[in-house]
Amino acid sequence: MGFKTISLKLPTDFTTEMLQNRISRELRLKQFSFHIENKSLDARNKANIHWLTQVVVQSAEIKGGDEIKTEKLVIPYKNRKENVGVVGSGPAGFFAAFVLQKAGFNVTLIERGSQVDKRGKSILNFERTGNFDAQNNYAFGEGGAGTFSDGKLTSRSKHISLEKEFILRSYVEAGAPAEIEYMAHPHLGTDNLRKIVASLRTQFENLGGKMLFETLLTDIVVKNSKVTEVVTSAGNIPVDVLFIAPGHSAYETYEMLIRSGVPFRTKNFAIGSRMEHRQETINVAQWGRPELPGVKAAEYRVTSPADGKHQVFSFCMCPGGIVVPAAAYAETNIVNGMSFYSRGGKFANAACVAGIHPDELAGKTVSALDALANLRKIEEQFYQFTQSYCAPSCSISSFLKMKNSGERLQGSFPLGLTSAPLWELLPKPVVSSMQAGLLDFNRKMRGFETGNLIGFESKTSSPVQVVREPNGKVEGFGNLYIIGEGSGYAGGIISSAADGVKAALGLASK
Repeated sequence: MGFKTISLKLPTDFTTEMLQNRISRELRLKQFSFHIENKSLDARNKANIHWLTQVVVQSAEIKGGDEIKTEKLVIPYKNRKENVGVVGSGPAGFFAAFVLQKAGFNVTLIERGSQVDKRGKSILNFERTGNFDAQNNYAFGEGGAGTFSDGKLTSRSKHISLEKEFILRSYVEAGAPAEIEYMAHPHLGTDNLRKIVASLRTQFENLGGKMLFETLLTDIVVKNSKVTEVVTSAGNIPVDVLFIAPGHSAYETYEMLIRSGVPFRTKNFAIGSRMEHRQETINVAQWGRPELPGVKAAEYRVTSPADGKHQVFSFCMCPGGIVVPAAAYAETNIVNGMSFYSRGGKFANAACVAGIHPDELAGKTVSALDALANLRKIEEQFYQFTQSYCAPSCSISSFLKMKNSGERLQGSFPLGLTSAPLWELLPKPVVSSMQAGLLDFNRKMRGFETGNLIGFESKTSSPVQVVREPNGKVEGFGNLYIIGEGSGYAGGIISSAADGVKAALGLASK
């Protein structure tokens, strides 16, 4: 039995039968099996948009052929007595706990929010009534912030191929579509993610893992540079090793850790607003037509050197999605984006953010605590403007002119839009950079100037970073690991999950 890898250009609406016929003609085979290894859309020539598809073909008629790599992530198992606590059930926390349980540890996973079904009901109620739930929202609850997002699984992180393969395979085994293992830009959609995180929880518990929901970490007990207990709203829990995956929003957890002597430093991060356009506008800009058979909705990724001081870029682009109220705390007002697997909504959205350092925002050198406090202050100012979770917004045109036309904006945001001078609410260095960046985007994409800017986007990346060793262990602590987006070393579902996997394997391999 031989293998052969071939690359094919296929129509956007190709069928399995069409692919089989192409393989047969290309390799002159009668009997064979195949699987798609990679699939990406090539839209550089709008008159000939097609899928670039890499296919691995197996057949007895192939003599010799290509060598197929079958290396897999190895999780070393043995009976272990150590009790490991993991705080946070987002991608980093869950996959660290999952790997540790597979490796034979006794793992207790602590989550401040509720199970995903209860969390979903609270979010729906918030969007219908404006009644905020501090325990269950777009930031907190089973699966972390990523559960209620577009579910993008792309990552720019290098050296995580085995970890990524393990994560994607785990998602597929939990009910994700098989295509995520080969699509160049895979995504799950929040509708799939809600089912997947529940399925993964069941797998973890069947392995012997324990999950405690509605359990808030309030403190840690440290003796001789080691954490001996975690203090929670449900009581104290003894631990031999502690992993904390706080996510990007748990301000009180950051503050508690800093008070406990965990070293954090400030770093560059990015803030701005959400851009929203009609999805058809983006389709025409990217494809030259309103629809493309076989493709759900057009995506984009844009960057600009802007004013030369702060790079401006799009982030977390959600085709056919909606802008959502992503406040983690009462009387703060921030936004994010999400979409379902079908990406069938009328609008497209993405963050438009400028990179900046907390020191520049403050006009002086600040501590990690100060950086967090300053960011929260802006989130509170956006709430104070509307005295609600309604999103302050303006058109891109108004933002560039710094003149509010008082237009009544239409969009997907469930709690409504309020016309606002975003150029006054956002920090001045961010405004000037975003204006230069948006002018650049307008030149690059036809129709881009017709979009709107919505709310405050503050969770693209963290302004602080824990000081830790390469294996994730916190410097100065013998048994404390801080992982994922909240560590300041990862961003997005895959890189955060991989950060958790790597840290767990580092412990399991000792």
